[in-house]
Amino acid sequence: MATGKVKVKICGVTNWTDARRAVREGADFLGFNFYARSPRYIAPAKARRIVRRLPKGIHAVGVFVNETEKRMVQTARTARLDYVQLHGDEPAAAIARLKKSLPGVGIIKAVRVRKPFRAAQLAPFKQAAALLLDGYHRRLHGGTGKTFDWAAARRAKPYGKIFLAGGLTPENIGAAIRAAKPYAVDVCSGVEAKPGKKDPARLKALLRAAKSA
Repeated sequence: MATGKVKVKICGVTNWTDARRAVREGADFLGFNFYARSPRYIAPAKARRIVRRLPKGIHAVGVFVNETEKRMVQTARTARLDYVQLHGDEPAAAIARLKKSLPGVGIIKAVRVRKPFRAAQLAPFKQAAALLLDGYHRRLHGGTGKTFDWAAARRAKPYGKIFLAGGLTPENIGAAIRAAKPYAVDVCSGVEAKPGKKDPARLKALLRAAKSA
């Protein structure tokens, strides 16, 4: 992952039309949700058909929640993923094992931020390619639309590259980037017309605001 202007990950992609539009508007990462209970779930074979059409330099991220490592490895290979995102309660040891099983594939560890949050709790995950900080919800593992104190993400930067997620929208993305100064932002529900379907106008507005922040 190169440094520079903030990167943008559009997550919950379920179809080629949304993928193409996100790339055209300036997205750097596309997220594909392989959590079967999610309304944004996509089958690995369908994700592969999208990924194989992406321009060079656009990174495909697979999102998993408490999935078996065997299944994650199989899916990553099937869908030709560049990154595997652990969005459940996976232990730090899983990162090392996945890195060994999937050479060349980066591991992103998601952490749901709840009060009180101490940046030091991220230390066990420092071997991940990046850390994704998301809003906390008692029952849901992502796509909740809940924000958190963005200053927490700024404090977390010593522990790795930070993806800022949780309730980001075209209306607040600029303020979020200025407050957190993350490596990247991750947006899902904030640019949707409905779960799994992006809103073209909001997607364009979000990318424009993020890139100019």
